[in-house]
Amino acid sequence: MIGEQPVVLVVMGVAGTGKSKVAATLAERLGWDLGEGDDLHPAANVAKMANGQPLTDEDRWPWLDKVASWIDKHVATGKPGIMTCSALKKAYRDRLRRPGVVFVHLNGTRELLAARLAGRRDHYMPGSLLDSQLEALQPLEADENGIVVELDSKSLDQEAEEIIRRLGMCAQPARPGG
Repeated sequence: MIGEQPVVLVVMGVAGTGKSKVAATLAERLGWDLGEGDDLHPAANVAKMANGQPLTDEDRWPWLDKVASWIDKHVATGKPGIMTCSALKKAYRDRLRRPGVVFVHLNGTRELLAARLAGRRDHYMPGSLLDSQLEALQPLEADENGIVVELDSKSLDQEAEEIIRRLGMCAQPARPGG
């Protein structure tokens, strides 16, 4: 169910789906602002995850409120943006839903995600939390404005192109020399 042109894309999914890389590629191609949900976590959440402990709903609500505030600023001004956020549960997405917000759910097999996490460096989220995230994940429902992008053998560029195409958006022309 994609309605009007989105103002904010929320790139969502469990750890290892490439939310940050896909969002950065989209932001560059579209010329939109980029917000990194991980940067909005309080230090206590980061420490908890770094120690291999999954976050509880109580841990997530204040963080989701910060994500929602970023979204609200963009929606209120009509300034397009892309925010990364796991948004695993429908209740979390309900906290972020507004007119003009479209969820882009990056979805992959457990095997693919585990392999990606095993190769990831310099991130506080350990691969040991993948199963808890997969258990918590609730797929997009019919009443949610969003699309699901299946991760398989597509390159990062192909994933971004699929999102742009499926949402009927236009990428900015490439910059000379870039």
